[in-house]
Amino acid sequence: MKRTVGDDSGVQVDVVELGVADAQRKMSSGAFTARALTQAYLDRIAAIDRAGPTLNAVIETSTTALAEADALDLERAQGRVRGRLHGIPVLVKDNIDVFGMVNSAGSLALADNHPARDAFLVARLREAGAILLGKTNLSEWANFRSKHSTSGWSSRGGQTRNAYVLDRNPCGSSAGTGTAIAASLATVGVGTETNGSIICPSSLSGLVGLKPTVGLVSRRGIIPISISQDTAGPMGRTVADVAALLDVLAAVDHEDPASGGAALHVERDYTTHLDADALAGARLALARKSLGFNADVDAAMTRAVQALTEAGAVVVDVKIDGYGSWRDAENDVLLYEFKDGLDAYLKNAGIRPGSLAELIAWNDAHRDAAMPWFGQDLFAAAQAKGPLTEPAYLEARVNARRLAGREGLFAVLDANGCDALIGPAGGPAWLTDLLVGDHFGGGGAGISAVAGSPSITVPMGDSHGLPLGLAFMGRPYREAQLIGYAYAFEQATRARQPPKYLPHLHFRH
Repeated sequence: MKRTVGDDSGVQVDVVELGVADAQRKMSSGAFTARALTQAYLDRIAAIDRAGPTLNAVIETSTTALAEADALDLERAQGRVRGRLHGIPVLVKDNIDVFGMVNSAGSLALADNHPARDAFLVARLREAGAILLGKTNLSEWANFRSKHSTSGWSSRGGQTRNAYVLDRNPCGSSAGTGTAIAASLATVGVGTETNGSIICPSSLSGLVGLKPTVGLVSRRGIIPISISQDTAGPMGRTVADVAALLDVLAAVDHEDPASGGAALHVERDYTTHLDADALAGARLALARKSLGFNADVDAAMTRAVQALTEAGAVVVDVKIDGYGSWRDAENDVLLYEFKDGLDAYLKNAGIRPGSLAELIAWNDAHRDAAMPWFGQDLFAAAQAKGPLTEPAYLEARVNARRLAGREGLFAVLDANGCDALIGPAGGPAWLTDLLVGDHFGGGGAGISAVAGSPSITVPMGDSHGLPLGLAFMGRPYREAQLIGYAYAFEQATRARQPPKYLPHLHFRH
């Protein structure tokens, strides 16, 4: 029976593992409305994020989400459907400006930062008919306050838990988005990455996560780390959902200095590349340097290579000369750019603290609440840097991009006639330890982050129930190609399993 606007009494919406296309079909058929869908997610957030296993993934929910849903239901009833995201609830990371909600980067220092307008990408979501359901927790300051930080912890939001095994870490910095989407707290979510912050939490939460080419998605209205490497990107439970979300996120923003290069590369419809045969004839480079950290990861990678080969791909072992040689230059670039970018964001927001220097002082004055577990050594190092006109910065920026890109990722693809580089997205989730901090278990997608080129992770298996992801990395603006490869692999393996919210790891015997 087709339902009318507001006729939601008694409607039970099962949102667990619900994808964009299925939700859209059910709203179109009248099985449920956007209001009923939105209410179901809000109820689920209350039941398992705030209570139950207490995932602590959502830092704030929108007070206007149901009203937005009502307006979109009315549009649908009048025959207007804006697109695939019409009436679809979306969660976004709490470093992205959303009018009507706080944008804090997880910091108590910014707990009263109410942006005057939406970020460019949020405005795009609203125009597409998406419902801004809420903000997700993150590693405070996107994991750029201290080298000793714990992923998924922020002074404003506390510690986000891994939905698969609750005492394990969700990775960061898009920890809240990863856990929330794994737990079906929204249909899809938006994360951000400088180096690993979409790929790692997606891998550890059994998700598909895509880090676009820098500039394909606008950074305007996002609390920054690096103008050279920052990007937002889609996170979802399937490649199809990620492609549908990328359709909206990818757009030219003339006020983003990296966006000009995207003008000729934004696809009209990334979902047209969801081809189960996309791997046939593909030539993929496997970086052996990214293996050897964990036996389960290596075994999963062996199975993944077999699946890729059976799907028609040719996989060749490659050596990347100077692997990791870009890291020192990258670190310098991030320190310089963080200070410059954050000072500009805070000044534009018109808030206090109004600069990195003031923020450091605020943290010192509120040490018990802001820094109970780790300090702000990266803040101090960034504050010590000079302007972006300094020769040391200019040289580091050129060197980082050259070593990871032209002489790294792109060189190895060209030399071996390959379409993409593959490797494990990371190791299994580690025990969360606020006292000691993170201990990552390998992974090889950082090269594409520094090169500014796209990468995508897709589930490839597990280690004792902890998800593992396979990463595809490509040349700039090859998102469509990577989506095709990831989709074909996903369809061939069906490796993703929903979370079970185990309190601790149960080893199989």
